[in-house]
Amino acid sequence: MTSFSPRSLQWLPFSPKSLISRLFTTITLFLCLAGSTFADTYDENLLLQPLSGQFLLASFNFKSHGPIQSFNKQLFELFPRSLGQILQYTHTRELHLRFALGRWDSELWGAQPGDGQNAGGTGVELWAWVEAENDIEAEARWTSLNNALSGLFCASLNFIDSTRTIRPVMSFSPTGDFPHMNKTDLFLLHGTLPKEPVCTENLTPFLKLLPCKGKSGISTLLDGHKLFDASFQSMSIDVRPICSPINGHCDIEIQQNIDMVLDISRSLQRKDSPVPRPRDQHELVCDTTKSYASDEYCYPLDNSFDLPWSLSDLFGRSIAGSCPFAVKEPQTPHVCIAAPHDRQVHPTEGTEIFASQDGKQCFILRENQIFDIALPKQEPPTTPLRQEPLLYAERSFTGHGQEHGGVKTVLRNPSLKDSIEVVYLESLPWFMKPYLHTLNARLLPPPLDGDGDVISELYYRPALDRKRGTQLEAKLVIPANSVVIVTYDFEKAVLRYTEYPPDANRGFDVASAIITIPPHRRGSDRRNVPATSIRTTSLLLSLPTPDFSMPYNVIIFTSTIMALAFGSIINLLIRRFVAVDEVQRMDIKGKIMGLIGKVKKTKAE
Repeated sequence: MTSFSPRSLQWLPFSPKSLISRLFTTITLFLCLAGSTFADTYDENLLLQPLSGQFLLASFNFKSHGPIQSFNKQLFELFPRSLGQILQYTHTRELHLRFALGRWDSELWGAQPGDGQNAGGTGVELWAWVEAENDIEAEARWTSLNNALSGLFCASLNFIDSTRTIRPVMSFSPTGDFPHMNKTDLFLLHGTLPKEPVCTENLTPFLKLLPCKGKSGISTLLDGHKLFDASFQSMSIDVRPICSPINGHCDIEIQQNIDMVLDISRSLQRKDSPVPRPRDQHELVCDTTKSYASDEYCYPLDNSFDLPWSLSDLFGRSIAGSCPFAVKEPQTPHVCIAAPHDRQVHPTEGTEIFASQDGKQCFILRENQIFDIALPKQEPPTTPLRQEPLLYAERSFTGHGQEHGGVKTVLRNPSLKDSIEVVYLESLPWFMKPYLHTLNARLLPPPLDGDGDVISELYYRPALDRKRGTQLEAKLVIPANSVVIVTYDFEKAVLRYTEYPPDANRGFDVASAIITIPPHRRGSDRRNVPATSIRTTSLLLSLPTPDFSMPYNVIIFTSTIMALAFGSIINLLIRRFVAVDEVQRMDIKGKIMGLIGKVKKTKAE
């Protein structure tokens, strides 16, 4: 029996036994793939929400479930194998990784999407629950986890050492289920890299973890040029086990999120020209109501109308159909837009549209069908939907000089009737040494009964030079319509000259403070409801910096002395000393021989 190979265009003989073996392997593989289709589920959705100030929030969510038994046996289907093997090797039971860039303006945009759970501090933030028998083993596995994730995501996570690692006590709690595991064997470790630059080399590994790899579905909109041109962007990866309370069946869940705030005006300008340029005069909308307005000068009127835009205009491309692995159940939307009711929305023709319970317009994607959304110009502008945040937080440095300083954090509760309980966490570098006796929490306006103590619980772990940083956790109670100002003083350490980075005069980045609001504040009693999380901006600490030109001067001075000494010694060793009269005789003899040579040369010619 023979078979035809199109590649080689030759007849290749093989036996009937080989044919039966190949058929059996093919059928087995087909049955495994068919069975796995029902084992793992994958869902993705995109939420578009216009914000104040001509901004647009685009929230991408990718979620997949799979049996935890298959995960433990390394039978990866939709779960990324590269990440799963790292978690198994390091015995990581729950993982949370954040890449953030920019600042979320809560005064203008309101509350963060997902109660701030998908956003991290500026740079890279990582925390995980690692299973181990003791602290030493947990730290070793934590180091292995950082090194492995560093290579996977092309980030500097391997620089998260003991000086950048803390163990929160009150701020974090597991969001997964661990029914068959001893909770005393789980160790929570948290690390940050506030100076880490987030760029395209981190986005590419993020997309490779998705089943469709950014080739189809909503992930086709994710382009590095658009994502990192946003005013705020955050990428998050969460892995946790989820168990059913009814039958005890456990799944492993991986959830990937990207939140980005696009400046519509700037994105439309970059569409016309990669280099931003001023608008032409006829494109400006002038404010003629001002007394100083004239025909010669134009004072642009901000937000006089809603700019027209579409997905292809903002992202440079449309959605290339749905992902084949995504859930295909009816009434399962893939793209939703939370626009006001009076804002016109025009999707691609033939797209199935339905309204959700919260007033959003949702759409279902189809395979091999291009999808786009267009919003025409709206005049006068509509009022965007805005959710009031539970808390406003600001943090800054105080004091002056190169020896001492202070930190001031302002927490404001906007509610008029409900008080709020928060957990305030700071992870400080070891060279920033706070004075705990200067910690003060002041309530404004001051209470009438004189009891202004708002700190109900405090945890403090001091730093050890070059071994670990400072950890400060405080539980605060903020009354309704009040402001709490937390202040403390610190001392700046003097580093060794080898510990300064190349850009020492720029300063040292201090990680963002983490403010956690328990879930019961939102009136929810469900299981595994995550708490609301708020991150402040990072700080730039200026330390006493030596004059790094002095080592250069010392090197030049030393090299000059060495050159003079070495040259003098060499001259003494290899120079031949002769008398003056010998030198004169040698000179006369040389002149005579030179004249004789010239005469001979002339005769020869």
